[in-house]
Amino acid sequence: MSNSKKKIVRGKRYTAEEKNTIISFITEHNANKGRGGQSAAAAKFGISQITLASWLKKSGVVKSKGKSAKSAKPAARKSAAKSSKKSAAKSVKSTGGIQKKLSVLLALGQEIEKLERTLKTKRAQFDSLKAAL
Repeated sequence: MSNSKKKIVRGKRYTAEEKNTIISFITEHNANKGRGGQSAAAAKFGISQITLASWLKKSGVVKSKGKSAKSAKPAARKSAAKSSKKSAAKSVKSTGGIQKKLSVLLALGQEIEKLERTLKTKRAQFDSLKAAL
């Protein structure tokens, strides 16, 4: 009789820093390319997309979805689309030319990046202190 021992396979445990690094990779990828960060991270780090989705949800990067515009009645969707187009047209007329809008957009983008870097460091500090409890 063969007395073979079965090898127990357990998942890898990731530290808070590793998770933050991977989450940052996903958010940066999505910021640069619009989407696909989760798939890219799964391929790069060898982690399942389900695990990544869980991490993103826990970190607050992905909010749980409530009722969307798709679940609304068709008439309500058309009305919302019309009012959205009207408000966008008003903002274009009231704020000036395209060049001014682009410069404001660029400045806002740079400010957001700076705040996201600060948030990343604060979140890492928070997670390490939380883990130490």
